[in-house]
Amino acid sequence: MRVGLVGFKSSGKTTVFNALTGQKAEVGGYAAGKVNLGVIKVPDPRVDALSEICKPEKTTYAEVTFADVPGFEAGKGLDSSALTHLRDVDAFAHVVRAFGDAPAAARDIRDLEVELVLADLAVVEKRLERLKKEKGKPGEKELLEKVGAKLSAETPLRAAGLSADEEKALSSFAFLSQRPMLYVLNVSEADAGKAAGQEVVAAAASAPVVVLSGRAEMEIAELAPDEQTAFLADLGLGEPARARFIRACYSLLDLISMFTVGEDEVKAWTIHRGDHARKAAGKIHTDIERGFIRAEVIRYEDYVTYKTEARCREVGKLRLEGKDYVVQDGDVVHFRFNV
Repeated sequence: MRVGLVGFKSSGKTTVFNALTGQKAEVGGYAAGKVNLGVIKVPDPRVDALSEICKPEKTTYAEVTFADVPGFEAGKGLDSSALTHLRDVDAFAHVVRAFGDAPAAARDIRDLEVELVLADLAVVEKRLERLKKEKGKPGEKELLEKVGAKLSAETPLRAAGLSADEEKALSSFAFLSQRPMLYVLNVSEADAGKAAGQEVVAAAASAPVVVLSGRAEMEIAELAPDEQTAFLADLGLGEPARARFIRACYSLLDLISMFTVGEDEVKAWTIHRGDHARKAAGKIHTDIERGFIRAEVIRYEDYVTYKTEARCREVGKLRLEGKDYVVQDGDVVHFRFNV
């Protein structure tokens, strides 16, 4: 999963990036044509508990890649370099400067959304122009005209009420306003424990909002664990922003975790909610998906209660599931396959 941190210049985006990744990227210090990249391990107490039981040689957490995209200048549109960076991520986290100025924060939310919508509208208009000279796919022209009307009304495609089939038909266009959006309000340290104001919530239009202080979170990340707890309490927070942010990203992309366990490794695998067993097996290896026979499944809660696969089997807590089984969050899975 790659989440793009986007926003206007001076939003504190790189400071937030550093707080989340533990890096020390220089503000504005982007290499030509590049973004700052950081990979972080997803904190998950279930992985810790399974590792404590299995005592594996290796413990592997799920990972999230953050891409700190160079800041945009308001009113200047998105250039080709910006569009390339934006199309290379799965979701956007719009970092919004919110140091006590709610109207300005709400304006920035709306302004960036308009930039994404206009970029998509340009793609639609260009394709419709080409369809005057060539034959497209069945229903393509009608769908693009529908999409163009939504975009002309400044409606992002994620909020356009498209059907699953329509979204699939549009996937090759890589529309920006169709990507999931999360808003990150970068506030002062004094406001770190407060909820987002109504004006900002209204501008976010039902998209999730995470409130954090990038500068304070950078300081927290550099403290020892016992000192972090005290600092967080002073700010009225129960945990670092990284954990809250990652949970928000998982929810935004509808992701869950399954686990594989053994003496060699305990590992968390990120899959989409609703994935069937055969597709989930492909996350581990394409050969397992291709030669799928069955999945041996134990609920996480049962595994930590009975401690071993053998004991779970004895008490009837290990289930045999076929390729159409919908994998659940926290399932401990052993895939049987033959190729």
